[in-house]
Amino acid sequence: MSLAIITGSTGLVGSETVNFFHDKGFDVIGIDNNFRKVFFGKNGSTNWIKTKLIKRNKNFKNFSIDIRSFDKLNKIFKKYKKNISVIVHCAAQPSHDYGKNFPFLDFSINATGTLNLLELTKKYCPDSPFIFMSTNKVYGDNPNKLKIFEKKTRWELSQKDKIFKGISENFSIDNATHSFFGVSKAYADLIVQEYGKNVGLKTVCFRGGCITGPNHSGASLHGFLSYLVKSSLIQKKYNLIGYKGKQVRDNLHSSDLVNCFWEFYKKPRYGEVYNMGGGRYSNCSILEALSIVEDLTNIKIKRKILKTPRVGDHIWYISNLNKFKKHYPKWKQKYNTKKIIKELIDYSSYEL
Repeated sequence: MSLAIITGSTGLVGSETVNFFHDKGFDVIGIDNNFRKVFFGKNGSTNWIKTKLIKRNKNFKNFSIDIRSFDKLNKIFKKYKKNISVIVHCAAQPSHDYGKNFPFLDFSINATGTLNLLELTKKYCPDSPFIFMSTNKVYGDNPNKLKIFEKKTRWELSQKDKIFKGISENFSIDNATHSFFGVSKAYADLIVQEYGKNVGLKTVCFRGGCITGPNHSGASLHGFLSYLVKSSLIQKKYNLIGYKGKQVRDNLHSSDLVNCFWEFYKKPRYGEVYNMGGGRYSNCSILEALSIVEDLTNIKIKRKILKTPRVGDHIWYISNLNKFKKHYPKWKQKYNTKKIIKELIDYSSYEL
């Protein structure tokens, strides 16, 4: 029996991963206690996704376990032991604002929870790949120190700039303001690398840009494209927080990301790190995203520009994907930003 353990199994990336590995013939154990409802209120609840996953996947079980509980996780790992073929760790406290207001909770989930999973992987299934969903926020606000200039709808780099094609994995994480969320994820990122380099586990960190898809329970504090589309369809005012709404994000569909996981699973490495977002193929500013949504829906979006940005927020961030593409040349992106937004609109319209 091949078994995949997926934490954060009812979230955006976790649910996509559940479906993918189940379709590949794996039995799947999900670990998710719907803590997003605590972070983001009832609109952030992912119970609707859990219901869909259980209905769709006959060999899927979800356990409502808090990853901070080593003893409860231990029971799962001890039960399945060597049958565990891969661990995909997507569970997290994902909000900058929530992390600042509740730093102990933020660190215990993102840092201690990750350490728990690594120790149990070492104990029960040390030959199984450990895939960690990290974040580009480990770089803090260092990207804001680049030579960015203002254009009509976005902040941008000169095409002559050596970083124009995107930020690579050797970009510094030091001497920066990170946000509490960024710090706790940086610890998790580094300890995952350490268990690869020092302990010998097959680990990888995917430092995600803006990941989205139809299973995204977008909220005002997290998941900007999903929340933007929903705001448009229900004609709710959308707040552009800082930088005139011209901040740039690279956007990657969750299915494209999970295909990265699969490539790594088939040919794992030790203590590896990849920046993973839409890259130059799929990116936009928030203003540009608003324009795309308006064009596709024919709905004028109410908006308000707030001058004060979030602490540690990026003015411009595009991932350089060259390292991953070099290591895994069979991987290809299927979605650009416009295609992602169209799918979100179609899906949200159906749900509404």
